[in-house]
Amino acid sequence: MKKITYLSILVCFLLASCTTSAQTGKYTSKNKKAIKSFESALSSYRNSQYESRSKNLSAAISSLDKAIDKDPNFVDAYMMRSKILAETGKLKEAIKDKEKGLQIMPEYSKVEYFYLAEMQMKAAQYQDGAKNAAKFLTYRNNNPTFEALAKKYIKNAEFAQDAMKNPVKFEPKNLGANINTTADEYHPSIMGDENTIIFTRVIKDPRIQNRRGAHEDLYTSNRETDGEWKVSTSISKKINTLLNEGSSSISADGNYLIFTNCAGADGTYGDTRRGKGSCDLFYTKKIGKRWATPRNMGIPVNSVHWESQPSFSADGRSMYFIQRRSRQADINKQDIYETHVGDDGYWTKPKKLSSVINTPEAEQTVFIHPDGQTLYFASNGHTGMGGLDLFLSRKQPNGEWGTPVNLGYPINTEKNEDGIIVSANGERAYFASTRDGGFGGSDIYYFDLPEESRPVLTTYMKGKVFDAESKTPLGAIFELVDVETGELIIQSESNDMTGDFLVNIPTNKKLALNVSKDGYFFYSKNYTFEEKENKNDPFLVDVPLEKIKVSDKGFVLENVFFDVNKYDLKPESKVELNKLYDFLLLNKTLKVELGGHTDSDGEDTKNQVLSENRAKAVVTYLIEKGINKDRLTYKGYGETVPVAPNDTKENKAKNRRTEVKIIGK
Repeated sequence: MKKITYLSILVCFLLASCTTSAQTGKYTSKNKKAIKSFESALSSYRNSQYESRSKNLSAAISSLDKAIDKDPNFVDAYMMRSKILAETGKLKEAIKDKEKGLQIMPEYSKVEYFYLAEMQMKAAQYQDGAKNAAKFLTYRNNNPTFEALAKKYIKNAEFAQDAMKNPVKFEPKNLGANINTTADEYHPSIMGDENTIIFTRVIKDPRIQNRRGAHEDLYTSNRETDGEWKVSTSISKKINTLLNEGSSSISADGNYLIFTNCAGADGTYGDTRRGKGSCDLFYTKKIGKRWATPRNMGIPVNSVHWESQPSFSADGRSMYFIQRRSRQADINKQDIYETHVGDDGYWTKPKKLSSVINTPEAEQTVFIHPDGQTLYFASNGHTGMGGLDLFLSRKQPNGEWGTPVNLGYPINTEKNEDGIIVSANGERAYFASTRDGGFGGSDIYYFDLPEESRPVLTTYMKGKVFDAESKTPLGAIFELVDVETGELIIQSESNDMTGDFLVNIPTNKKLALNVSKDGYFFYSKNYTFEEKENKNDPFLVDVPLEKIKVSDKGFVLENVFFDVNKYDLKPESKVELNKLYDFLLLNKTLKVELGGHTDSDGEDTKNQVLSENRAKAVVTYLIEKGINKDRLTYKGYGETVPVAPNDTKENKAKNRRTEVKIIGK
């Protein structure tokens, strides 16, 4: 769950060759005192694999210093010291030793040019890295894996040098002491209005005898009215345990949470936390203000493999996550998978994204933006600066993901960049970093995302569903549909106890909102961004639901459309009419009247006929769909029942309407 460091491919080739040399007496030095110190270093290095690692590595370095002091041309000693320095994070010193050794004996070993290139790439010495990778490729019979990586290093070096000449704007800001601590914080997730954040924190605990005496928990914070974050707190005792909980994805409305739990299959914390493999995806729902007991998402989402780092789509019907098909902590076995809610309401069998996204190396920390069309992820398999870089891919007209685009330098560097999420409006990105100047360990930062890396502009709709008479909050199902295409954009539900809902919505579509609950007439409204001065502004919506009862009051069908002075139903009306059809199917005994209304423009008689024909068109549509004609009547009211004065364009639009009235149960 915690971001995995990209391990060097440095192997024990050198140590193995030195051991052979020790047995045969074939060293690159004939100085006995130098050889003795070198062999002492070998012994300390072997011991470091089993005990007192730091102490033994320090002793090995000291012995190698002596060996080189006795024989400044002792290539074996330079190569071994380079290896140990690299292992202890002293990369630049390690590079100097390897360069020195190859300067003394250029044909010492062809593989050393590969190792040198690898280290230089990690140190952002791209020109030298490419040169030594190319040198390695001049030799014959190379290890195929090394040869493929050497070619990759050359491509990465070319890309990196060009990227550094053309940097993108990047000014990361720490989220502050109320979020970040001396512990590690990472993998943020935000609600649709960007006012709630959930993230992973590493907690030290003396009760834990393994995992370095620590575990991962989920923490949360809300934003104050002045924009500052409140002091973060543990998300819930029902969610956090002494196991690892982390890498979460919160739904836009904050009512659903999917997170990673590494419980294993032994059931230590009971059946509710029993896993299918080492790490599984779990879900929980907020009841009122509290989280319910988490549940394993089960098969087919989880498997005997490692599942983690979920990203829940804004429409509530898709999820992207990482699966590692290896029992070992092998980052190169990680790929991005997707699953969807099927027509039966269950998650489908996860499918690995295509090779356009997934590579033979590592992909991780995937994030699907609320626009549903932009995917962000980390990878060390695509051309980049080295290590894990951040990429985006845009969905193509055919539904496939496009070629990933590197987010550029200095967002990406020679180090590992990992775990980016982007706000609904696409302006702000959040990520974790161990960069200097933080509070310690990994901290969470934010920055303004460059224009070229932004998704489709998305805002949010927020409101409350309630009983129109009693004002009691209601849990109801709501849908947002693209009026022009009929495509379901969002399907969710309001909180059962508070009636609250919040969903992210794209700004490039005309949307129909439909809210329904058993025992109530459905609510409908249409929204367009063309009338808004600022597309970033959210829609704040109250949804009063009327109980089903016989009444003279009609319900306006907001999304039934006709051309001017015509009564042919426009294609985009089908979304609303199909909702009315479903309502009548569910309530089989209801009888309804469809009423047509016009504004006061034009002749009264023509308006009367037009309104009647429009109401009749709706009835005809429902009959053709299968509703019994005996349950349906229609009436034209012309301009006789206005709901607003016919004095402005806006008011006249309100008066031009189609209503449905319940006339019998």
